[in-house]
Order: sequence, then C-alpha cells, then structure tokens
Amino acid sequence: MDATRCSHVRPPVRSRYAIPRSASEARRLIENLVRAQFPAHREAGPAAETVTDMLLVTSELVTNAIRHGGGVVGLWARLDADGLRLAVRDRSDDLPFVRARTPGDPVPIGGYGWPMVRRLASEVRVTPCPGGGKEIRVVLPVT
Repeated sequence: MDATRCSHVRPPVRSRYAIPRSASEARRLIENLVRAQFPAHREAGPAAETVTDMLLVTSELVTNAIRHGGGVVGLWARLDADGLRLAVRDRSDDLPFVRARTPGDPVPIGGYGWPMVRRLASEVRVTPCPGGGKEIRVVLPVT
C-alpha cells in the first residue's frame, strides 16, 4: 500500500466530485465528465472502447466499495493528458485482493474485477485514509 494519505482537497477544475449511491450513478458522472471535456469535437474525444473501459472500471470500483467497503464515501474524477484519473473512497481498511481459485472448478464465480481494474489502468494506488477507510486511485489512458 502506498504510504501517502487520502487527500481532503477538492479536485481541480474540470473534475467531478460526488458520493454516488449506485454504480449507474457513478457511470453517469463519468459520461458527463467526458461530454463536458469534449463538447464541440466529439470525434476528438476518446474512442468508444476507451469510454467503455472507463465506465467498466468505475462500475467495478463503486460496486466493490458498496458491497465490500461499507459504502462509497467519495468519488472524484478528472480528465487530463494522462487519461481519466478516478478515485473512489470507502469505509473499509481491507485491501482489494485476487480471490484464490479452487483447482478443477469449471465455473469459478466472482473475483474477476480487481485483476481487470489492474489490467486496464496504467496506474493503481490504494491508500489509507485518516480515521479509517481507503481510497483507490486509478489512471485509465485515453487512446
């Protein structure tokens, strides 16, 4: 785990801060951010596959915060030259992990999300928050 702490500073201009109650609400936030960043030149915006990856990672992080992290405490996102910077904060100190598979299980259920997040993101950082909980920050490249 990274030794830095969760920031309590609002993100810079062209970012969105929220406490979504569902993954679909968080996805709408990201969709709106992309639309705001590329209002006039949609063809200059990210490829459809890139936006799909952004929404998939957003869903995964928010769903995990709700299901395993005691709820979402905050979410912020911004687009910059490196891509989408996304942070999701929850109440749990437990770190994300890769679920062990039972040998010979033909259809293992669950445990695919965290490896997917790590595969799609160019940067992943999990940091503890003062007073408890954690923040997961990712950078998703815009191609």
